[in-house]
Amino acid sequence: MNQNWHSVLLRRLLLIIGGCLLLGLLSGYYAWALVIGLGAYLAWNLRQLLRLHTWLKQYKTDEPPPDGHGLWGEVFDSIYRLQRRDQRARGRLQAVIDRVQESTAALKDAVIMLDRDGNLEWWNLAAETLLGLKTPQDSGQSIANLVRHPRFKEYFELGNFSEPLELPSPLNDHLRVHFQITRYGNDEHLMLVRDVTRVHQLEQMRKDFIANVSHELRTPLTVIAGYLETLLDNVEEVNPRWRRALQQMQQQDRRMQTLLNDLLLLAKLEATDYPSDNQPVSVDLLLLSITADAQALSGNRNHRITLEADSRLQLKGSETELRSAFSNLVFNAVKYTPDEGSIRVRWWADEAGAHLSVQDSGQGIEAKHLPRLTERFYRVDSSRAATTGGTGLGLAIVKHVLLRHRGRLEITSVVGQGSTFTCHFAPGQGFKR
Repeated sequence: MNQNWHSVLLRRLLLIIGGCLLLGLLSGYYAWALVIGLGAYLAWNLRQLLRLHTWLKQYKTDEPPPDGHGLWGEVFDSIYRLQRRDQRARGRLQAVIDRVQESTAALKDAVIMLDRDGNLEWWNLAAETLLGLKTPQDSGQSIANLVRHPRFKEYFELGNFSEPLELPSPLNDHLRVHFQITRYGNDEHLMLVRDVTRVHQLEQMRKDFIANVSHELRTPLTVIAGYLETLLDNVEEVNPRWRRALQQMQQQDRRMQTLLNDLLLLAKLEATDYPSDNQPVSVDLLLLSITADAQALSGNRNHRITLEADSRLQLKGSETELRSAFSNLVFNAVKYTPDEGSIRVRWWADEAGAHLSVQDSGQGIEAKHLPRLTERFYRVDSSRAATTGGTGLGLAIVKHVLLRHRGRLEITSVVGQGSTFTCHFAPGQGFKR
């Protein structure tokens, strides 16, 4: 096609030059005839170029290009064909967009598109119901200005969306919503919001049931423990053969008391999002006390327990809750580390935040168990847990304490070499005095 038009252009130019030479022959002015002829041809081409420029400057998607003749007519026709093809492609894309919007509008879950800075670009009807977004007033607004809960702002700014976030709805405190954010494209965000009020209510019923049952069981267990102690003190007068049975009953009673205490502590931790006594905690002194207790727990098993703690690094939070979490990790290391084994406790900070690690030289844990270790009553080896007297709630307590202190638990383990439990706290939670 290009070669054809090259030959057409060449023929037209030769015809114009031939016509100019013929006009020069008749008039006797060859040079003037060539100048006038070629100038007229150039002016005609410039006029067509100006028409094209004017059309492009005032371009509208439904307005065809101007008419033309010859080569310019072919150019305008090519532009028209490209325009029609582009319109068809845009039509197909718009149909897909319309179908996506119609399908998302029918969802009960909110779908919200945010730019890289967290400004609203698009949302479906459910977002207006769950979060109170208004069309079109809120378009371009920052999502943090509309969902003002401190935990959401912190969640969005940290940019770690591996775990979802559950909060009350900005419209109604009795409505619980579940936020899940995914990055896509040029660091933009797709946010899904789901109404989980029913699930939250069921979970609250479960928590209340466990807390109430635990409270109710404490009284009879206290009575049983009192009578068992009295019987053991006078077992020689009653019947010496009952001593072993009474001792086993007393041991199981203490185990039940420990279990109830852990359940009540979990219920208390789940009741609120933040500790009420949020004060600076000297973690180095706290760990010094815990490792001393751990050494006493080790007794004649002769564990080598070492502590490396930054004495200037403090942590904002509840000392009681942190003691419960940290002691669980250290005492577990003592329980599951063989005699003469080593346990290393370390407390430090870097640009990622503050960290506490408890490393042991125990038998290790298989990788398949690691994701479930923080579940209530989950045991890697039930027989081992029975011999060590565990309740299966220790790591669940650690997890909830860390959540309340803007932290998370990381567990790494190699079978036959030992395990490392690391508590990571967000920047700003730990600080140096």
